[in-house]
Order: sequence, then structure tokens, then C-alpha cells
Amino acid sequence: MNDRYEAGYGDEGYGGEDQYEIVGYDDYGRPVYQQVPPRHTPQQQTYDPYGQRQGYPQGGYDTGQQQPVPPAYDPYGTQNAPYDPYGNGGQDPAPGYDPYGQAATSGQQPRVTERTAHIPQQTGPGAQPQSQPREEPGTLAPPAGPERQEAGDSGEFAFAEEPDGESEDVIDWLKFTENRTERREEARRRARGRVIALGVVLALVVAGGVGYLWYDGKLPGVSSPGAATGTTVAAGAQKRDVIVVHLHNTGTRDTSTVLLVDNTTTQRGTTVLLPNSLALSDDSGTTTTLAKSVDDDGSSGTRDQLDTVLGTDIQGTWRLDTPYLQNLVELVGNIEIDTDTDVPDPDAKKKGAAPLVHRGKAQTLSGKTAVAYATYRGPGETENAQLKRFGAVMQGALRKLSSDPSAATTTVQTLAQILDPPLTDKDLGTFLAKLADLAKGGKYQTVPLPVQSDGTLTAGTSDSVVKNILGGTAKSPDAGSAVRVAVQNATGAKGDTDKARVTLLGGGFGFIEGGTASGSQAASKVVYSDTADRQNATEVAKTLGLPAGSVTKGAVSSGADVLVVLGQDYRPATS
Repeated sequence: MNDRYEAGYGDEGYGGEDQYEIVGYDDYGRPVYQQVPPRHTPQQQTYDPYGQRQGYPQGGYDTGQQQPVPPAYDPYGTQNAPYDPYGNGGQDPAPGYDPYGQAATSGQQPRVTERTAHIPQQTGPGAQPQSQPREEPGTLAPPAGPERQEAGDSGEFAFAEEPDGESEDVIDWLKFTENRTERREEARRRARGRVIALGVVLALVVAGGVGYLWYDGKLPGVSSPGAATGTTVAAGAQKRDVIVVHLHNTGTRDTSTVLLVDNTTTQRGTTVLLPNSLALSDDSGTTTTLAKSVDDDGSSGTRDQLDTVLGTDIQGTWRLDTPYLQNLVELVGNIEIDTDTDVPDPDAKKKGAAPLVHRGKAQTLSGKTAVAYATYRGPGETENAQLKRFGAVMQGALRKLSSDPSAATTTVQTLAQILDPPLTDKDLGTFLAKLADLAKGGKYQTVPLPVQSDGTLTAGTSDSVVKNILGGTAKSPDAGSAVRVAVQNATGAKGDTDKARVTLLGGGFGFIEGGTASGSQAASKVVYSDTADRQNATEVAKTLGLPAGSVTKGAVSSGADVLVVLGQDYRPATS
């Protein structure tokens, strides 16, 4: 792009105006101009651009005469005498006159100070205005002149107006507006992010709650996986861990027995209350009661008899004397249960003293009061009332026991009991920890085992507990063991039961007291439930002198292989 102030331009087109040339750039990248002094050529000499004058030989050859030395080339003509920088015909300026505002300090002519002028740059769209440096005193601005435009010239040059304070204010306002808009957009983005995150959290909470209700079986109209498992897996195929607990009252010598059942298939725990009147059979096949078996046969013998009658597989026996029960309750930090009666203080010396245990909801019992409540049997109460209280104390202790197997094992070891083999402290602690976890989760129950007045099991009420909780059906007798025969008297004569017992024991069969029928029957029946026991039923009929037609297939009470209903056609054998 052509510039009117470049050196060598404008001499002829602008009629002698002062000329400028670029001598450099300032700190802001703008060109700095210097005025080009006018050149005056002596008329008697012709200007030679190579610094030579006419009349001198060229080429440097020697003519034998002393050649005048040409003066050094001076593009500005400052050393030529005819040059008149002041335009006064070669006259010296007035004394003290300094065209550049500087006083002369010597007789020597001072160096001409470069005069620079500021040419403002044209600012394009969006360009930021730059602050202009203050011009130093003594500098000259380029003279004002008409703007230059050339038709067809792509580059245009014009003097732009200097930016004022209002432009700066506008730029600052635009920046402020832009920043505020950005902040608003950022706030909106953050708000949207929070809303999305909150929605995700709520969705997860709802899904988790629905999943928990579904799994726990509390979702209406939908069955839980545990319920589905219980319906698809037969009761006999479910896996159970069973331990029998005998509570020995060291003061009265009475005993109470319960079964602790952990159904690992359905994830349910149960305490089954076994009445002392439960009929069992000893090794000889003689019928006995649970209480007597505990006293006579000990732990191992009673466990085997319970397996025979209930069809269970008991893994161990835990003998729990009342002092150990007291220590257990104190180790777990007392228990909280609902009590159904007031228990008097056995150490009270005056009548009308405050009871040791009060009747009510959520009563806190210490070790001493827990033992008193578990062993209390009020006047006129059956043994089942006391057994129920013992079951409540056991379930309360399980709720307070640690669910961690190691911690529960430590609690058992602290009791310092000698357990009956094969049960060990670790086995008992691990088993109790599982039941404690079920009790805390509300998946634990306490149920009694119904028996008749003579201690026998009925096909209706007892089978519901035996089948659903303890495994479904009675355990088949091992090879070589006696066939168990339950005898129910329907003859109307009470002595016929004992006569039938003697006959069956003499014939090598086991005897189970089946009780007395509600009414008399004319014909006797010999019933078997398993086809494999049909032959045994036929042998029982022959032994009792009953006709072969009396043998039939039907329901048999739990614990027996063959059921005999003695009718009026039964004729006891004479000695």
C-alpha cells in the first residue's frame, strides 16, 4: 500500500509540502515518521546520485595532476554550503534562536532532532481501542491535509477519530452484560444438573423400596422370592438345622424342652415348645414321656427318641441350667419381652410384697427376673403356660444376642459350660448368631407342639408343626429296628389298650400310646400310610388276632408306622 509520507513520494505531486519517512516503530507497533529536510542543489553543479561532480574523471585513473577530492555523499545536503535549513538566504539565525526549542551550547551546530508524527491506525470492526501515548514536547504531528483516495485502489487510508471516554464506557458495559449473561447461563446449567441428580436419586430410592417390599413379600399382589421358594420346594426337601435345649431348674429339679429350628431354605427361625407329656419310646419299645426320658436316658438317648417320634435330625443337645440362663441374659444386656402374669418374689418374707416381675408390654428383665419368669407356673396352670414363658425368654435373649458368629461364640464361651458332644462352643455360637439375625429381622416365631392328654400326636394338629416346621413326615425306622405301632382304643374297655401293648411288645413291635377314641367302633382297623409298611401292617393284624380284611391304607399319626384302632371285635389274648 502506498503511503504519502514514504520517502521519495510527494515531491512532485503535492507541491513542496514537507515530506516524511518511516524511521522505526514505537512500543505499540505504530510507525514513527521523520521529516525529510528539503534538498538544495547548487546551480553550478549537477547532482550526481553517486556523490560525484561533473568535470571530474571517473574510473579513478591518474592524469598526472592532483585531483580534487570529492566531498562525501550527503543525502540530506547538510554539509553543502548552499544548503539553507532556515530559508533566510544563508544568513545565520538570530542569536539564541533554536528551531527545535534547544539552546545552543557551543559554536558547533547541534544535531537536528528527529521530528516524528503520530499517524493513527484505522480500527477494524471489533478492534479494541488502544490508549494513545502522550506526545513529548518538541515533536511535530504531520500536517493536516485532505484524505487520499484512489479509485480502484484496494487499500484506503484515512485519519480516524481518536476514541473518547464514551467508547470505553460502552465497551465496559458490554463486558459487564456479557459476564452477567454467562453467569445466568451457568446458574441455569447448574440448576438443571441438580434437578437431574435429584431425579436419579429419587428413582433409585423408589426402586430400592419396591425391591425390598417385593423381596420381603409386603408388596400387594406380588409374592416374594422366599414365598415362591416355599411353595416350589417341598417341606421335606427344605434344609433345617435343629438343636434341642433342655432347661434344668436346679431348685425344683423340673425340666423344660424346646427345639431351636433354623430353616435355611425359607430363612425362618422357630422355637418349638415340646411338652413334658410328649410320648416317646425307649430302646425296648416301651412308651415313656419326654420328662422321664430326660431324667433316665440323658441327652443322647432323648435326642434319638425325639428323632424317631418327630422325624427330625437333631444336630446337638444344649443343657441349660437356670444359673447359665441367668448369666446368658446378663451377658446380652437384659431382655425386653411381653409378660402375661405377675411373678412373686420368692425371697419376699411378707405377704403382699411387690412382685418380682410385673405383667405388661415390653417389660425389661434382668438375669434373675428372666429365670423367675421362665420357670414360673402359677396355681392351677398347666405345664404349657410355663413352657410358653420359657420360649418367650429364649426369643428375647436371641434378639439381644450378637448376629456376628465370632461375638456369639465368645458369649457362649463366657458361660463356661461343658456341652454334650458333638456340640462345640463354635457350633453353638454360629447357630445362635443365625437365629439372632432372624429374630432381629422379624422372621422368628414360637409355636407349641400340640399333643393329646396322653402325650400322643394327632394326625391333624401335630402334623402341621411336624411337616411344615420339622421336616414334613416322620423319619422311617432304620433297618432292623422295631416297627412302631400306635394303638387307639375304641372298644369301650380301658384295659384293652394295656393288653394290646403287651401283645405287640411280645411280638417285637414298638408301642405308641394312641389314646382313646371319642366313640366306640364295631370293627377294628389296621392302617398304614406307606406302601412299604403294608406287610408290617399285615403282621400287626395277625399278632393282635384281627382279620386280614382290617388292613387298609390311610393316614397315620406322626411317629408311627402303623395305626391300630381297636374295635369291639378285638379279643385280647388270654394268658
